[in-house]
This record gives sequence, structure tokens and C-alpha cells, in this order.
Amino acid sequence: MTQQIDEAAMRRAIEAKRDGAELGADTWEGIVAGYLRGTIDDAQMSAMLMVSLWRGLSIDETAALTKAMVESGERIEFPAEQIVVDKHSSGGVSDIVSLVVVPLAAACGARVAKLSGRALGHTGGTIDKLDAIPGLRTALSIEEFIAQVERIGCAIAAQSERLVPADKRLYRLRDRTGTVPSIGLITASILSKKIAGGARAFVFDVKCGPAAFMHRREEAEELARELVAVAGRFDRRARALVTDMSEPLGRSVGTGIEVIEARNFLRGELRDMRVREAALRVAGELLALAGIAHPSESAAHALDSGAAYEKLVAMVEAQGSTRAALEGMALPERSVEALATLDGYVNSIDAVEQGNLARAWSTSESTGGIIVGARIGDRVSRGDVLARGFGSRANAEALQRTFTIASEKPDPRPLVYSCHPERSAEGA
Repeated sequence: MTQQIDEAAMRRAIEAKRDGAELGADTWEGIVAGYLRGTIDDAQMSAMLMVSLWRGLSIDETAALTKAMVESGERIEFPAEQIVVDKHSSGGVSDIVSLVVVPLAAACGARVAKLSGRALGHTGGTIDKLDAIPGLRTALSIEEFIAQVERIGCAIAAQSERLVPADKRLYRLRDRTGTVPSIGLITASILSKKIAGGARAFVFDVKCGPAAFMHRREEAEELARELVAVAGRFDRRARALVTDMSEPLGRSVGTGIEVIEARNFLRGELRDMRVREAALRVAGELLALAGIAHPSESAAHALDSGAAYEKLVAMVEAQGSTRAALEGMALPERSVEALATLDGYVNSIDAVEQGNLARAWSTSESTGGIIVGARIGDRVSRGDVLARGFGSRANAEALQRTFTIASEKPDPRPLVYSCHPERSAEGA
């Protein structure tokens, strides 16, 4: 039975956490239930979030909070014999990996059930991108979501209001109170949604760098380890990649413009090598967790044979759109060019500002945004095109300011810094 946490009990819990104590699972369960019920108000919950950020949450506390959040709503259940997988990115710019990897893994025989969110800050949201496809529905019921995964092997849908309602309320409060960066709170938020979504195995893509929410690699590595460890508490297999987000991952930044890049990538047109490396690595990890033989080779074959593109079309059609609508998506006619103002090497790209610009430019045309021409480390000459902006609101000067050019070539960065393998379950 859930422990009843009233105002006095919540005050004692806040004080205990403030003084460095570890709260028990029944206390976390009571806190989440009390907050949803209204016996705990925003003021007390804000205080608990702040002391949790300050003191940190143990693995046991994070697992307890995750469990309480999962149990705050309904859960999706797939047949026990099916190994359903999912992937999650911690947020990046031009991150089209979900649009590529979900149909790619499904084309190899995996079942991929992905619940996605909308844009957060400067980062793009997969649901916003899919909404740019004419006629496509992302608001699937739980029943529709399950049926589609079983029928065609994959689905990408918006999170239902029936799943993890505690996360939505807590996230709003974390955003208002400056407590988003807590590793434990981030882990509980991500995993509660993934566990409620029904998948049995996850691949986490934890971004780090200037354009990621985790700027320092040490923080990203800590989050990756915690996601894998806590997933094991719930008998979920998980692997976590720590990847670079010092510049846009792909070549397109926006909403619909990123769908166009993902479409063209799967069709074999204009394949950016960074996207290919990221997509094949994430797909390979997903396929390994799903028990697919020769995961890396299978993913490369599905991509190069066109099978992955056909699976994307099948998913688009299953969610109410058509092949013609997907293939008819085009860039706006109006475009501007951001030009290099001197000779040298691209030293940095302000991907955060590019994400903000692209979101603003795509409000008038869904395929408005940016196509990046130069990468960090590229040699450029005065007058070379660094990037193109598309749409009626595109501004060349604003886009040009997102690039820094220096006389010396910067040190190269790997795309994938590390991979944290799954751990054996330790008992939830």
C-alpha cells in the first residue's frame, strides 16, 4: 500500500534529504502519489527537487522514483515473446537518427516502438518533424500503437496523456525551478517513459558538447552509466553511447527540412558520413539487443538495398499519410547564403543558435530552415558558402554569425566517444 505523505511528512522528507539522508522506496512512492493527488503542493515539491539536485540521488533512489513515476499511469504491454526495442537521444541539433534508425532496424526484423517528444529549447523534436509530413498522425492511441508495431514492425508516436502523467507535471516544475540538470531526475524522467512504452531493450544516445544539454563529457558519461544501471533494475537491457554534439549532426536544421534529409538519406541520395556513422552504430546496437544476427552487416544491407526506405514509407502510410506526400516534400523557393568573410578553417559552429534560427524560420514554412555546407575543420576561402537558409524569414547575416573561422585547423573530435554496455539486472 502506498505510504501517505502529507505536508508534515513531506517537510520531514525534505529535511532528511537536505541533511544527506537517502530516502526509501516507499517514501518516493508516497511523494509522487501525493503530488499527483494534491496533498503535496508545488512549493514543497520544488524544495524536494532542489535538494535532490544539490545532494544527488543514489541508484536506489533513482530506481524508486522511476518506479513510482511508471506506476502513475498506464503501461503498454507487448506479447512476452516479442523483444521490442526503442532508442532515445538526449537532444541535439539536426539529429535525424530516429527518423533513419527506426525504419532501418524494422527492415532488419526488429520491432521498434518509439514514443517521442516535441522540441525542447534549441533541439529538434521528432514529433515536430513528423508533423511536417502532410496527413501524418502522431497522436496514436495505445491500441493503435501496439497494433502498428505488430503489423509493420515500427511506429513513432507522441507520448499519450495516459502514460507517466507524473513525468509531465514534474518536468514542468523542474523547468520552472532550474532543477533540470540533476542526473537522477533526468534518468528517472527518461526511463519512466521508456519502461511505460513497453520496450524491453533500449539504446541511449547521450549527447555532449556545446549544443547538448550535457556540455561536459564527464556529465554525459555519468548519465550514460546511470541510464544503463537503472534500466537493469527493471530487467531491461540497455546500452548507452556518448556522442559528440559540437556541431549539427546532419546537414539540415529545422523540422520538415530534416525529414527531407532523412528521406533522401534512406533513398541513397546525399548521405552525410556523420549521419551514416551515427545511424549504423545506433541501429547495430538496437539489432544486437533484439537478437538479430550480424547486426552491423544487416543494418548496412537494409540501408543500401532500399529496404529501410520502403519501411519508412510503410510507417508513414500506416500513420495516415502517403508515399506521394512524403516524396513531394520540397524546400521553400526563397533561400539566402551565408558566406565566409575570410580565408581559414571553420573553428566552431554555434549549433544552438542555428537550432533557434531554424525553429523560427520553419514557423512560416514547415520545410524552412538551414542546410549546413561547411563542417568544423573544413578549409574555406573568402566568399565560400558556409550554409544556406531557406524560407521567407531566412536571414543571411544571422546565419553567417553562427560560424567562426580561424587561421589554424582545430583538433578533430570523434563522433562516438564511448559505449556503455548493458549490465545484469540487480533487482528492481
